[in-house]
This record gives sequence, C-alpha cells and structure tokens, in this order.
Amino acid sequence: MDAAMTTREPLDAGRFFAPGDRSVPVMLQAQANKFGARPLVQAGEQRWSFAEAPEIAARSAGRLRAAGVGQGDRVALICENRHEFVEIFLGAAWLGVILVPINTASRGLQLRHILENSGARLLVLEAALLGALEHIDLATLPLQMIWIIDPPGGANVPPIARPLPALGEVEPAASVRPSDTLAILYTSGTTGPSKGVCCPHAQFFWWGVNTAHLLGVSGDDILCTTLPLFHTNALNTLFQALITGATAIFESRFSASAFFTTLAARRATVTYLLGAMVPILLSREPEAAEQQHRTRIALAPGVPGHFHADFTRRTGIALLDGYGSTETNFVIGSPIAECKPGTMGRLFEGFAARVVDDDDNEVPDGTPGELMLRAEAPFAFATGYFGTPEKTVEAWRNLWFHSGDRVIREPDGYYKFVDRLKDAIRRRGENVSSFEVEQVLLSHPEIATAAAYPVRSELAEDEVMAAIVRQPGSRLDEVAIIRFCEARMPYFAVPRFLEFVDVLPATENGKIQKYKLRERGITDRTWDREAAGITVKRR
Repeated sequence: MDAAMTTREPLDAGRFFAPGDRSVPVMLQAQANKFGARPLVQAGEQRWSFAEAPEIAARSAGRLRAAGVGQGDRVALICENRHEFVEIFLGAAWLGVILVPINTASRGLQLRHILENSGARLLVLEAALLGALEHIDLATLPLQMIWIIDPPGGANVPPIARPLPALGEVEPAASVRPSDTLAILYTSGTTGPSKGVCCPHAQFFWWGVNTAHLLGVSGDDILCTTLPLFHTNALNTLFQALITGATAIFESRFSASAFFTTLAARRATVTYLLGAMVPILLSREPEAAEQQHRTRIALAPGVPGHFHADFTRRTGIALLDGYGSTETNFVIGSPIAECKPGTMGRLFEGFAARVVDDDDNEVPDGTPGELMLRAEAPFAFATGYFGTPEKTVEAWRNLWFHSGDRVIREPDGYYKFVDRLKDAIRRRGENVSSFEVEQVLLSHPEIATAAAYPVRSELAEDEVMAAIVRQPGSRLDEVAIIRFCEARMPYFAVPRFLEFVDVLPATENGKIQKYKLRERGITDRTWDREAAGITVKRR
C-alpha cells in the first residue's frame, strides 16, 4: 500500500542542502568551506581533503575542456578503484559532462553496445584493461579520443589513443541543476542489451543522505569499501562522505584473506559487503584479525539472513540489509536496532511502494508480487534509460517504477525479497522460487554458495538445476543433497540437475550472473537424478 505522504522533506534533508543546491559543484564548494582540511577521499595512497576537492574537480574539468569536451557530452571510463577514477568523475560533474562508468569486465558485444548507445566522445581507459578493446572496431563508434591511464611503453594502442593528460587549468563550475544527468550506469542485461540508467545529481544526494542515516554515519566515520566505483554502491559511499563530513576510502578490490587486516589498517568504522562476500568470509578459518578492527557496521544487501548472527558473533560487525537499485535509491531498510534477519526492512520515509500482480493490482500482505516504487522528492530516482524511450515507458508504466523483483510485504510492514521475476521456474504446472531453493541449499553446512535456475527439459518445460560450491574439504554428494532438499521444500522444487563447480560466475560487485548459468545449461559434468534413478517423495 502507499506510504503516507509527509508535509516536510524526508529526514529534513534541507538541513544538508536546499533542493536547488543538490548538484556536485555546489555541494563540493559548500563542504570545502565547512570541513576544510578534513580528508574526504582516499584511493590507494592518494588522499584529498574537502578543501582540496573543488580544485581537483575544477582542474580535471579544465583537462576535459581543453580537449573540447563540453556540457552534456558523454565520457566513458573503464578503470579500477584508482584516484584517477574520482578525478574524472568529479571533473565531469563540475563541467556538466555525463560520465559513463563501465564495468571493467565488459568485453565484446556488450562493451561495443555501451560505447555506441552512450555516444561517448572520449574513453578514459586504464592501460591494464586495454585488452577490453579487442574485437571492437573503434572506427564504427562515435569515439573521437582515448586517454590511457599509465600507458605502457611500446604497447600496441589504438591510433586515437594518447596518455592521460595532466590536470588542466582551473575551470569555473558549470551551471548544473540537480535534475541534470550526472552518470549513465549500464545495468547487466539478461534477456537483452544492457540499459543505460540516467542518474541525476539529486539522486546521488538522496543515496548519500538515506544510506548515511540508516548506517548512522557521522563526520567522525571512516568508510572503507572494496566494491567497484563503476557501480552505484561505491559511488554512494562517496556521497555519504561528502554530505556528512566522513572520509571515503576505496580499496582496489575484495580480498577475503586481507579483508579484516585492511579494515584495521584503514581504521575503518563502516564497510560494505554484498551477497556471497559474507559466506566467503565465514568459510575461512576464524582468525584474530576478525576482531582486531574498529568497524561497527556493514551495509550488506542480499546477504541471507541465516549468516547475520554468525558473522556478527565472529567479527563484531553488524550487518544492515536493505533494498535499492540503480534506477531507484535506498528505499527499503531499517536502522540496525530494528532489523529482522531474512527481511530487507521497512519502507523508508520519502518513498511509496506497492506489491502487485501482473496487472499492477495490489496483492494482500503475505502474498508475493512485483515491487513497484515511487519517490516523493524530485529526481530522487533515475530519469529513465538512455536512448531507449520504449524501455523507460515499460519500466515506469502507470507512473510507478517496476523493479522486476518479487517480494512479500509482511503485515508488520517488513519486506522480504523472494526472487527476480525472470528467475521464476515453471515446473509441472507449479511456480518454483529460485530464491527459496537457494535458501534451502545454503542452509546445508557443507554448501558454501549455490544458484538455482531453470533449464529446458525434454518436455519443453523448465527443470530445476542448481550449481553448487561446496565448503573446502567437503565430500558432500548429489544424493545427500537431494535427500536434504526433499525434507525441506516442495517435491516439485527439488532440483533434478546438480553440478558441483569451483566458483559461480559473478559481476565485479559479487552479483551472481545467472544468465551465464542458464546459457551454459546442462554440461557433461551435470548430474541428473532421474537418470540416476533417484526419486523424490511427495511429502
């Protein structure tokens, strides 16, 4: 049901910035005056204070301006968590240029689509990632320039490439409105090409305000993330720091063996985890470093509820679940004292939500349905998909954003994630939730992680298949898994096909890429319980 409308802005956001001031150039200058020499951002060993940030942004903008890049142009960026990423991001924002951060794993048709669809004139590329351009005919793209970060001597580089220029002359801040697009973030495509989500300046303001509130971030905090800056989560970390006066530290990548020692070395008080990262950390032997840090809380969306208590007991770090997407904001979540493991939390103030059927009619509490969302504040959500108006109309039909996620709203107002609508499996006339299958599998002590997905059977319908990563040293076999599932889920949901794998395909931020598993389907390593003569009882 709809959230109650308020007569004031959520969280009294005006105490941070008035609605007309929610653009990066205005916020950078205001916070420089407010926080001065306090450190704002660190990437690697490069650190900038709040006072230094506007000049970094202005000189980065000057570099772009000198190359003929102007307001409204798109600049693509393929780069790990380096200080150059932040420089270019802030410079683009200062100049009113739209940044297109691209997943460093993008290759081939996907990368070509992003560069073509975005119409980027300039690509800034880390030298170590030059291989991403293989099999792409650059001459057929709108690209006019490529800047290489740390160019290798003597390497083969495209003719239009040159080393990343030094920071330029100070460029005056452009007249940028909160509604202007700050970045186009391409979401992973499953049934079609990736879609470019147009994210305005004000959307990132609200990401920072809402997330900082739920995490309890203050100016004394040090925020440390290993998640990639080309996704919303890490960019959100930057805005949490900018708005509150905290410090944001960006590590190069997630390392299970070094995670806790890194938190200690950075004196981090807040960190960020996703999905499989928590079970990966828990699968390691306990070590003293798990308790030798200052970190009190982690934003951890998508971590199964049964891991929360064990992780907090071992590490002293509370896990905060929640819901948000690139198109929306932090719309569902509760302060840690009100969290219920296994749920995402309550609807956050400033947003409205409905759980609906296929025709957008609301369903009763306790009934699964698609989550639809609205924002009360202007431009707290994305404004649409770049260059694909038909996809924008489809996603925002009836003036609600259709998330594509199946959830349950409980009578007490807490929301539970069920699965992606496209992950639903139809077998023997029954709908099977891949999420529920996975939760049963993950509850087995010898299973580290798992993914359930549909494969086609000889009857031209779905069969349930699961790819499973066993805990180190486990000898768990397929029959034992079937018997375990048989007692814990409906008979029609028990997987027919199982395959043990060493690792599941995942994005840089840890999201399992089920479309790759579906495309791979049944292999010569797949075990078929029907072929093995293993039957499942109807209980």
